[in-house]
Amino acid sequence: MAMNKPYHAKQHPKTSYSFSIYLILIITCPILFILFQIQFFQTPPSSSPLPSWALFNQRQKVIINITFNNLTKELMATKKLLRESVTFLPLKDLRYSSTAQQGHTWFMSSMYDTHEEGEVQYQRFPSNVSKGKVLCLKGNNTHDGAWNSYALAWPEYFPYNSTLKKGLTFISYNHYNYDNIWHGLSSMVPFVAWHIKNNQCSLTPTRWILYHWGEVRVKMGPWLKSLMGATFGEPLHIENISTNNATCFEDAVVMRHNEGGMSRQKRIQVYDFLRCKARIYCNVSKRETPAIGMTMFMRVNNGPRSFKNESAVIEIFDKECKKMTGCHFILAYSNNLTFCEQVRVMSLTDILISPHGAQLTNMFLMDKNSSVLEFFPKGWLKIAGVGQYVYHWIASWSGMKHQGAWRDPDGDSCPYSDDDKRCMSIYKNGKIGYSKTYFSEWARRVLNEVRIRKKEELTSKNSSHLTSTGCYCS
Repeated sequence: MAMNKPYHAKQHPKTSYSFSIYLILIITCPILFILFQIQFFQTPPSSSPLPSWALFNQRQKVIINITFNNLTKELMATKKLLRESVTFLPLKDLRYSSTAQQGHTWFMSSMYDTHEEGEVQYQRFPSNVSKGKVLCLKGNNTHDGAWNSYALAWPEYFPYNSTLKKGLTFISYNHYNYDNIWHGLSSMVPFVAWHIKNNQCSLTPTRWILYHWGEVRVKMGPWLKSLMGATFGEPLHIENISTNNATCFEDAVVMRHNEGGMSRQKRIQVYDFLRCKARIYCNVSKRETPAIGMTMFMRVNNGPRSFKNESAVIEIFDKECKKMTGCHFILAYSNNLTFCEQVRVMSLTDILISPHGAQLTNMFLMDKNSSVLEFFPKGWLKIAGVGQYVYHWIASWSGMKHQGAWRDPDGDSCPYSDDDKRCMSIYKNGKIGYSKTYFSEWARRVLNEVRIRKKEELTSKNSSHLTSTGCYCS
């Protein structure tokens, strides 16, 4: 287990001492050579050379001692200056507040990301990009990220009273939060991408440092925490930062752009890995039967964005499932299931039926090429913005098929015009109606597509999803 190593001003690392001696020798040798030449040419001939050489040796010793002492003082003064010159900057740079989610974000604004085509954007300290400097953090304000700060320091010259954290540290910036499983997962995916990049699978984090708008966070949602524990093979250790003294990290990886910059192929690789690791962690085995699983996955019974007549909707899809041989219908509520219970339900699901909401994030836990049916309350299409398409995106990124969305044309009225954003407060958590004809035809079409796909997979014996033996980094 890695130990935290407090740094004291009077202690000097062995590497720094060796470097100092090396520097002294380099400077002293030329000086001695010059002094010897001066002494040789300026000393008059003597019939008794021994006293002259003795005097010369004494002078050399005096000069060497004086030179060594002066160089030592200069080195100590230089070390002091290097420690005192470490400059801490606000984690949250208010100059970029209007473009916090774009390009060069306000979090650690003086730093630039390392980015290869199609790969995750990240920063690593120390590295060639940081010129060998390590990352130091200070402050644990949970309300204003501008009061928390960061700096770079040479490994031999940490700030006074700082603490060195050994091992690998993952540092996450999240513009949203770590409680919502969609927003939280989007900030964790880049760490998984980095983990499996260039065979770095043996590098697992000793600790995590979490920031939201530069503000310290010490918790994440239980679903996300379980998924990350399953992914990295050990429980997450989330640490806080000291209020006044600096905390420096032996090895740190910083993410601040979520999945931005990653290619679809890379995202699919990451979601394959997450699915595989989750199934191993929860002891979920591969399905061997060609049965079709149809799951209605609800948020909270009679909660926001639930169906107005849930029993009627359940009856429609259950009835269509029963018409097809080998179809099994499942009704589940995400708030009543543990992480592993959700993994198990998704492993049995080929068609996921669910209202728009964070519970849909579970879709990547299904077999690849599974289908998703999504439902919205009235009013979302015009004023909800691009966020309403996040589950189209994750379906694409994880290799699923988003089979479209049904949008309720009826619902609560808004006193403003239909495209007024103030209406969103009314529409956001509205209830969802149903269309028996549309839902029935929709279910039949998707069921038939899934039946054909599974038949082809069974014939070719080439299932497209990963099993417990197919994980990357195994």
